[in-house]
Amino acid sequence: MFYVIGLGLGDPKDITVKGLEIVKRCERVYLESYTSIMTCGHEKLEEFYGRPLILADRELVESGADDILHNAHTVEVAFLVVGDPFGATTHTDLLLRAKEKKIPYQVIHNASIMNAIGCCGLQLYHFGETVSIPYWDGDWQPDSFFDKIILNLEHGLHTLCLLDIRVKEPTLASLTKKKREYEPPRFMSCSTACDQLAQLIHKRRLSGEAKHHLFNDRNVVIGLARVGHETQEIKACTLKEMKQTDLGEPLHSLIIPAEMHPMEIEFLQQFADEDLKELQKRARRDETTSIFKLETTLDSTSNSNN
Repeated sequence: MFYVIGLGLGDPKDITVKGLEIVKRCERVYLESYTSIMTCGHEKLEEFYGRPLILADRELVESGADDILHNAHTVEVAFLVVGDPFGATTHTDLLLRAKEKKIPYQVIHNASIMNAIGCCGLQLYHFGETVSIPYWDGDWQPDSFFDKIILNLEHGLHTLCLLDIRVKEPTLASLTKKKREYEPPRFMSCSTACDQLAQLIHKRRLSGEAKHHLFNDRNVVIGLARVGHETQEIKACTLKEMKQTDLGEPLHSLIIPAEMHPMEIEFLQQFADEDLKELQKRARRDETTSIFKLETTLDSTSNSNN
């Protein structure tokens, strides 16, 4: 039997009783270690579970699936995932491979960031499509996620932004060598994500994309750090202020809220230093002003070229 077991978010004890019972009796136990991490570290997991864990990095999961599934017809093998098993498509692929090999499997669910974000007070059914914000690297600056944020805002839906995690990424210089060398682990912060968003806002405004008036650096954003852990931190402020905010150790997530219900604002207010209703009003005033200034600038440029 092949088991895919969700571990929850931040503590070794977040695993379900059912999941723990399975882990203790499996012949091999893998810990997926690249789509997310447990902030407590794998050593504490081993201590609590009472058994060693095999760290499954990207290379092993994507290229060594057969090794993970080896002899799972006859013995029990567990694959542990931070959050919920279906939080990443990689885990779905593993189950499809097990099915192809006619290996029976079972999924043990748990909490994930996708539902735990409700801790800030925003209602889960008010969220639109979730986006991932990747690290920019030189001229490589993908921005398709920005269009999805705007689309959510147009429909009055909040956006959960999952921030980039770089674990065991090979250096460019080592890709042509026999021996791989790896970059130090990196975990995107809310500050970095907001800096990239601010650059995109400026770029889109200059290009004259009028529909992007919905989002500016005065918009309220919500930064969440180490959700589910005892050191969890939540901060609601403007995007401009979040660029300068340090929420501490990873993992971080960012929310771009649309127009909020009064009850959402009331709950979220405990995580803000300023009045959120006033911040929202100010953002709308800035939208109107910035659109007028941008249209005036574009008209002036157009006239001077004629």
